[in-house]
Amino acid sequence: MISGASIAGPTLAFWLLRYGLRPVVIERAGALRLGGQNVDVRGAARVVARRMGIEDDIRAATTGEQGLRFVDDRGRTRAEFPAGTSSSDGFTAELEILRGDLARILYDRTRDGTEYIFGDHITGLDEAGDRVTVSFARGESRDLDLVIAADGIRSTTRALVLGDEPQIRELGLYMAYFTIPRTSTDDAWWRWYNAPGGRTINLRPDNVGTTRVMLSFMFEPRGYDRLGPDEQRQVLRRVYRDAGWEAPRVLAALGDAADMYFESIGQVRAPRWSRGRVALVGDAGYCASPISGMGTSLALTGAYVLAGELARHQDHREAFASYERILRPYVAKAQKLPPGAPRLAHPRTRPGIAVFNAALRLAARAQASGVGSKILASPADQLEVPDYSALER
Repeated sequence: MISGASIAGPTLAFWLLRYGLRPVVIERAGALRLGGQNVDVRGAARVVARRMGIEDDIRAATTGEQGLRFVDDRGRTRAEFPAGTSSSDGFTAELEILRGDLARILYDRTRDGTEYIFGDHITGLDEAGDRVTVSFARGESRDLDLVIAADGIRSTTRALVLGDEPQIRELGLYMAYFTIPRTSTDDAWWRWYNAPGGRTINLRPDNVGTTRVMLSFMFEPRGYDRLGPDEQRQVLRRVYRDAGWEAPRVLAALGDAADMYFESIGQVRAPRWSRGRVALVGDAGYCASPISGMGTSLALTGAYVLAGELARHQDHREAFASYERILRPYVAKAQKLPPGAPRLAHPRTRPGIAVFNAALRLAARAQASGVGSKILASPADQLEVPDYSALER
């Protein structure tokens, strides 16, 4: 059983089906969650997508984003970084897709051979011998061979596996994501605006005629992510009421944004990725945070390696150990954020913003990674992806 039907979970189901296993995916949401922002498929993850036969599907659903422009409070471009032209370079990857579109592609490729259960979640795990008895919030308990947690950074399944050991490194950053109507001021570029006080407004194009908003702001963790949606909207209105640039437009549309998602940004530093017959994959095991630019790559690649090692070994303990041994170095690189991140990209003062923009202009003019690569470093190519093709059935 796989807990979570976002990216890692269905990817794992895809490969388990290839190797002759029978996956069951359980998802807390009542239906497939199709919301979300732009994600990119880089490096090792692109190799995995190609082996899955979905690279062309991803390319057909790309957002068309042409690159990133850092702008001032009058909308003037201060630095510009065109989209990457290889599988891993650039702020905007060559393959950019909405998270919901990628989830749909993965679901469509797995739904015929996978049992999907929506509107329920795991509440208990009782391992005995060669089985795990799994309890659910709504459904009757089931006996299964293995359980994999793929249910995100705040995974409740992980807590059942590893207990209350501290596993999340908070980064002091909040982010909110939602969709607003497109206007004549929007184009095919991602626009990033810094406001004093460690606040950013990001507007990104999509392929369905709307604009995706990402708001991020530095703050000591205060539990905002645990508030209800209406209270979170009030927090955003208070934080951004004097931010300038497109803030009035964004806040005016906030009340009608049914897909608003608010989170506290952190990294999962789990001391182990498995215990007994239960293992972790994707953000549940090793979230690198959105600012790493590696979330989707880790989800796709981690699920691919986990499935391959399960197919390669008769003993699940050997498979879990090998999976962790192969992937840990890659995860460590992905989680190594630039010095000062995320504060580096969230200056608190106007002089700090001016220095930040000046550094970006130098990097852009040099047409080199420079400061830009340090802000959104992506070790996407730093894994030799194992080949499990001989194990497919």
